[in-house]
Amino acid sequence: MLDLAVVIVTWNVRDLALQTLESLYADLAESKLKTEVIVVDSASSDHTVSAIRTQFPQTTVIASATNLGFARGNNTALRQLGFGENTAKKLPRAVYLLNPDTITQPDATKTLYDALFAEGSVGVVGARLTYGDGSFQHGAFTFPGLRQLWVEFFPTPRRLLDHPFNGRYPRHLYEAGIPFDVDFTLGATMMLKQEVIQHTGLFDENFFMYVEEVDWAWRIHKAGWRIQCVPQAHVVHLGGQSTGQVRPRSTINLWESRLLLFKKHYPQWKQDIAKRIIISGMRRKIKQAEADQSLSFNDRVAIIEAYKTVIRAGQKN
Repeated sequence: MLDLAVVIVTWNVRDLALQTLESLYADLAESKLKTEVIVVDSASSDHTVSAIRTQFPQTTVIASATNLGFARGNNTALRQLGFGENTAKKLPRAVYLLNPDTITQPDATKTLYDALFAEGSVGVVGARLTYGDGSFQHGAFTFPGLRQLWVEFFPTPRRLLDHPFNGRYPRHLYEAGIPFDVDFTLGATMMLKQEVIQHTGLFDENFFMYVEEVDWAWRIHKAGWRIQCVPQAHVVHLGGQSTGQVRPRSTINLWESRLLLFKKHYPQWKQDIAKRIIISGMRRKIKQAEADQSLSFNDRVAIIEAYKTVIRAGQKN
């Protein structure tokens, strides 16, 4: 039986993905874990597949002819491993979902693995993240509420931005150097027990991009499992390298996914308030974009149309 299967979904981030694999394999070599690494590539046009097959031939590469998105991409690998299928395959003891814009620091993977199995009630763990310049990055959050939505769009006192008001856990919890319970960890480093995946199912593929891990974490909590951030495990997360390539489309994907998340997990009254906040916020963003002289005409038209698309989605749902 595999101790750990690592799944990485890529889209046009060849050089970053190669860097991710280099640091990951170096860490796995020291971990002594029995592992398999699977890369699912979503029709990249930058020769990601050939580069990985050449430089890391030990990697299982699944080359999709279309852009699968985060949820379907990860599910493709999970199904190949035997999850969600009626097969006789021996499932790995754990699965580690890792972003292709990460740099694994020494002993991070084994530290996460050990923390995952330290307590029976813990079903998911995630690493302590930093940006490429070494600065702190929040790697875990509380489930999104109305206050976080307000902060997205409207003036908020600075002291409330990096604060539980905005879904952030206090930094002293990270600095204490011991695992602490959270609502969810970023999907950039999300390690799950085999039993959790079998119990709760795979990613909801109605989410093409964004908040897939939030939805799954919500389901995992409802099923009775705990989720922890493990500060002793350090991973550099460069962040947003794929989605940043298509800003207007990413804006639409983000807010359509959030609307779906609220529909799944909010009571009706809370959904209604959330939609009002989003529609008002998007109208505010349209005005800001109209006045933004740093945008080219085409960029301005594209991003304003994206905001209008989000408004229509909020009015329809």
